[in-house]
Amino acid sequence: MRKNFARLAMFALALMLVLSACGGTPAATEAPVVDATEAPAMTEAPAVATEAPAAEQFVFGLLMVGPYNDNGWSQAHYEAGLYLEEKLGAKMVYLDKVNPADRPGTTPDQLAEELVAQGAKLVIFNSDDMKDASTTFAKANPDVFVIMASGDQVWPEGNIYEEIPNLTNIMGRMEYGKMMAGCAAALTTDTGKIGYLGPLINDETRRLASSAYLGAKHCWEQAGNDPAGLEFKVTWIGFWFNIPGVTLDPVQVSNDFYTTGYDVVISGIDNPVNLGEAQKLMSEGTPSYGVAYDYVAACDAAPEVCIGVPYFNWGPEYLKAISSAQDGTWESQFIWASPDWADINNPDTSTVGFVNGPALSEDAAAAVDAFADELAGGLNLFAGPLNFQDGTPYLADGEEATDQQIWYLSQLLEGMEGLSASE
Repeated sequence: MRKNFARLAMFALALMLVLSACGGTPAATEAPVVDATEAPAMTEAPAVATEAPAAEQFVFGLLMVGPYNDNGWSQAHYEAGLYLEEKLGAKMVYLDKVNPADRPGTTPDQLAEELVAQGAKLVIFNSDDMKDASTTFAKANPDVFVIMASGDQVWPEGNIYEEIPNLTNIMGRMEYGKMMAGCAAALTTDTGKIGYLGPLINDETRRLASSAYLGAKHCWEQAGNDPAGLEFKVTWIGFWFNIPGVTLDPVQVSNDFYTTGYDVVISGIDNPVNLGEAQKLMSEGTPSYGVAYDYVAACDAAPEVCIGVPYFNWGPEYLKAISSAQDGTWESQFIWASPDWADINNPDTSTVGFVNGPALSEDAAAAVDAFADELAGGLNLFAGPLNFQDGTPYLADGEEATDQQIWYLSQLLEGMEGLSASE
C-alpha cells in the first residue's frame, strides 16, 4: 500500500509539473461563448518581403545608312543612341551599313523587322533614301513607333502627306549650319573659288548646297569683295559616300577641286574625306582647306586644314520622341528643328550646331560668330530677289521663301555651277 501510495504521489507530482510547464492548470470554469461579430479577425501569416518588379527596359532600334563610326552622318546618329541610353536607361539595338552595296538583296523595312525581333518598340530610319521603306514598315507595324530622319511623309503642308499615326519625321534646319559653313569658306579662300562635294541630287541636297552658297555670297560681299569674283561649284558623287564602281570617288573629286584653284572644299557627303586630301596637298605646299559635315568632332580627322563643321545633334529631339512613346503622349509630327540660338552648341537643346575649326583664322572666326548672331536675330538669306540656276525667278524682290519653297527647292540658285538634276 505504501508503495502504491508513493507511486500515486509521484505520478501526481509529475502531472503537476507537466501542467505547470504548459502554462498552468486549466481553469475550472467553462470558457465563455463569444459573439462571432466581436471576435478579432484571424491574421494571416506575415508575407515574405519581396522587391517590386523592375520596370521593363525600353528598347529602340536604329538603322544607319553608313558605318556607325564614319566620323559623319551615321556616327552622329549612333552617338545620339548612346545619349538616349544614358538619359533614359533605354537599350539600343542597331544595324549599320544599310545600303544596297553593303546589304544587297535586302530593304530597310526588312531589316527593321530584325530589330523588332530583338525587342525594339521604336525604330529610327536615318537616311532620306529610306523614306519609302519607313512608310512601308510603319504601315505594316502599326504598334511599333517609327522615326524617319529627314522625311516629309506626315507634314500636313508637304507634297506627299498621308496620315501615319505611328510615324514622326524629324530633321534639323541645317540650312543655317550650311550658311555658316559657306561664310567660313568665303572668309578663308584666297582664290575666290569654293568647291562643294555633293552626294546624290534631291530636294534636301539642293537646298543645303544652295544654303552654303548663300552664306558664302553674303560673307564674301560683306567683306568688301567683288560679287563677280566668287565662284561656287558643286560636283555630285552619286550617293552619300563612296561606293566603288557606282559613285564618283570623293577623294578624286576633292583632288580635282584643289588642283584647279579651289582652295576650300565644303563637304556635303557623309564623311570628311575632303579633309584628308586637303591635308596631303597642304603638306605639298598647296594652300587647301576644308569644311566637314554632320558630326561634331569631324574636324579631328585633319584639324590643321579644317575651318569648321556644321553638325547634327539628334539626341534632344529623339529624347522627346522616345519619352512620348514611353509615357503615352506620342503624336505623329513633322519636326524641322531650328538651332537653339541661345547656344547652338548645347548638346541638350540644339539640334543643329556649328564649330569653328582650328584652321579658321581668328578674324574669320569672329566674323562667322557675328554672322551666326545675325541669323539668330532674324537675317533671312532665302529672300528675293533670287533666281534659279536657269535664270527663272525663284523669289521676287522683298519676298521671303516659305518653308515649302525651301524644302522643295527644285534647282540650284543662279550663281552656282553644277547640275540641278541627275542626267
